[in-house]
Amino acid sequence: MAPPPTEKVRVSKLMSEQGLCSRREADAYIERGWVFVDGERVTELGSRALPTQKITLSREAKASQLQQVTLLLNKPVGYVSGQAEGGHRPAVTLVNAASRHAGDQSPLRFHPSHLKGLAPCGRLDIDSTGLLVLTQDGRIARHLIGADSRTEKEYLVRVEGRLDARGLALLNHGLSLDGQALKPAKVGWQNEDQLRFVLREGKKRQIRRMCELVGLKVTGLKRIRIGKVKLGGLPTGQWRYLREDERF
Repeated sequence: MAPPPTEKVRVSKLMSEQGLCSRREADAYIERGWVFVDGERVTELGSRALPTQKITLSREAKASQLQQVTLLLNKPVGYVSGQAEGGHRPAVTLVNAASRHAGDQSPLRFHPSHLKGLAPCGRLDIDSTGLLVLTQDGRIARHLIGADSRTEKEYLVRVEGRLDARGLALLNHGLSLDGQALKPAKVGWQNEDQLRFVLREGKKRQIRRMCELVGLKVTGLKRIRIGKVKLGGLPTGQWRYLREDERF
């Protein structure tokens, strides 16, 4: 049996690892006195604790988390997922009252405060479309894009070129990018010119680069699912709130 850990770690890091919130949120909660270690309030940034100690949040912190929103956007071609680059606008600029999907069943009313700290959970290339998750909640971000995330992402990929059985097998498992072996994927034909990819990782332009390695050219790429949440009938360029009954 391994001895219990004796080296203290930053409380904010432990909070993130335990899924309580993001490290940035942890620092904000600590500054406000909303964090307790073994029942003792922690107020100093950089405070450390043993991994075995119990960390809890105050009612104020939990109430703050309940107010954080998560949105689903059907990103069009021509928008980048994150920060503006190369003269292209970030996808978050599409989120406003007018572009909210008329079929959104959430009781929430759109407010400009919902844009504060709203960040994309993972990338979707400028020339790709489909489901993009934007959230204020660090717990959701960590679940979707954390280093240990195993959340599936599903894509429909239109291609040109010939693909034999060996090439299809390599798409499923056996390719490497940037000197690293890719995790096993699920790849199969959706129809005569469209493949269906299910991945558990998201390297930059991964699907396009995978296809190039087996002699295919991608002519269209659309993400249709992240975890258990599907794009469904959400129109291009529109968004809706994540429903209370939806879980990734």
